[in-house]
Amino acid sequence: MRKNKNRGFRKKRYTLPLIIIGVLILIRLLLPVMVKKYVNGVLADIPGYYGQVSGIDISLFRGAYVIHNLYLNKVDAGSEVPFINLDETDISIEWRALFKGRVVSEIVLTRPQFIYVFEDQQQDEAEDPDFDDWTKALTDLVPIDINNLKIIDGKAAFVQLTSDPNIDLNLNQIQLNATNLRNVERTERELPSEISAQAVSIGQGRFTLDGKMDLVKQIPDMDISFSLEDASITGLNDFSNHYAGIDFTEGSFNVFSEIAIANGFLTGYIKPFLKDSKLISVEQDPFFNRLWEGFVGFFKFVLKNKGNNTLATKVPLSGDLNNVETKVWPSVFNIFKNGWIEAFKGVVDNEIDFEDAEKASEKKER
Repeated sequence: MRKNKNRGFRKKRYTLPLIIIGVLILIRLLLPVMVKKYVNGVLADIPGYYGQVSGIDISLFRGAYVIHNLYLNKVDAGSEVPFINLDETDISIEWRALFKGRVVSEIVLTRPQFIYVFEDQQQDEAEDPDFDDWTKALTDLVPIDINNLKIIDGKAAFVQLTSDPNIDLNLNQIQLNATNLRNVERTERELPSEISAQAVSIGQGRFTLDGKMDLVKQIPDMDISFSLEDASITGLNDFSNHYAGIDFTEGSFNVFSEIAIANGFLTGYIKPFLKDSKLISVEQDPFFNRLWEGFVGFFKFVLKNKGNNTLATKVPLSGDLNNVETKVWPSVFNIFKNGWIEAFKGVVDNEIDFEDAEKASEKKER
């Protein structure tokens, strides 16, 4: 009798752990399905948009899940081009921050595409109270604050389909790395978060961005510089043809800029210039052609620097973020300065930093 009792006890002792293990295995098998259902539910609830994902992978060891083929588009979009198309999104816990008592995540986006189709997005923000709900909804896919963000081989584009030919301004092969976004590692630096990015632009130009930020503030502080170098100007022909009726036959396009924001006040500049450019009118009217050639010839003579054959200006930016103003007359003066006094250097000037924005904001408060 005692033997039978011991045997029954042993069975119970092994049965309970086996049941627990079986339940855990079942949950692990069902977890990707449940997470996929949750993600698709979040995407389906975004007002004016629709989207879905094709699959979810779970990695309990890393504390991560991977979303495959997430896309999002407007319900009333005329095109079938997804507004957002993320090939692979890896969302994981940042263990290094966890050891410091902060629960934050890091995200790696592989081959993401952000395509702004002009015709699809033409909806007045004032008439659409849910305009930014898609951004809020997408953050629901990440249950904890994002501290590190990485983009591998991304693409961003502005597309206008009703123009003839179609306009497609894009950045390809985007490599971006943003760290310490939630200021987990706060040091004496006033701008603790860092961002850097590289990309290839339309016309095979080199795009670079570097900067520091403080995103914890309601209006983020930042000190950023970016440049676009040696882009073939002919890559802009579809755009210039549609909006200005001109084509470029040769030349390069460059942009250099520095922007700093402190306490909601912005200061900086944008410096675009063309080098060795030649353009023609695409209009067929003979009188217009002669008028245009004379116009171009005069302004090339006046505005081009004779030493390095560039046409450039420098546009200062300053003011509140809700009312950023471009100063017109300094821009005009800088055009003539380039043509007659000195050529602009084809580099970022390193003359704007975070302290400049701070001083400007302090003057405004007085």
